[in-house]
Amino acid sequence: MSEISDSEIHEIVQRVLQQVLGASMSAPVSTNPAPAQPQASGRKAVAIGADHGGFELKEALKADLTALGFDIQDVGTNSKEAVDYPDFAHAVAQAVSSGEAWRGIMIDGAGIGSCIVANKVPGVRAGMAYDYSSAVNSREHNDTNVLTLGAGLIGASLAKQIVRTWLTTEFAGGRHTPRVDKIKSVERKYLK
Repeated sequence: MSEISDSEIHEIVQRVLQQVLGASMSAPVSTNPAPAQPQASGRKAVAIGADHGGFELKEALKADLTALGFDIQDVGTNSKEAVDYPDFAHAVAQAVSSGEAWRGIMIDGAGIGSCIVANKVPGVRAGMAYDYSSAVNSREHNDTNVLTLGAGLIGASLAKQIVRTWLTTEFAGGRHTPRVDKIKSVERKYLK
């Protein structure tokens, strides 16, 4: 049995993505974090939060994010003691909305409730991802800036893959730009 090179694996992944997302996939998935507004340290800040069910996964992801060169803005929780996810999802979303953080990640038991909360904050486009394809799609098609994860649904290895993919995938623009603009337009109607 022969070994498969990294470039061959990358090519296979690109073909699978084209099949899953459609032949018109306009932007390849990047393997390096995209440049953004640097923080005081010159690095991009990622706000991260969790409820008690996501605490352990948050801690594991923080170490990975630091290794990838991101500044971490941890909004809590800081233990497995029971807390309410809306408080932390709101704090992550607020950090992104205000510009304190480039992107945000929130972990609760399923990821659904936190996604709902985060999407209530103006300027936030939160998406829940549960595999590689949903992470890519949320960035390429929807230009999400907050990622929610369900610690009860995915393990640490998959979560790390999702986060790396989500952080390194660019918004495709093109035919998706008017759709994201419509999302923003709906939001503006309710801000008045």
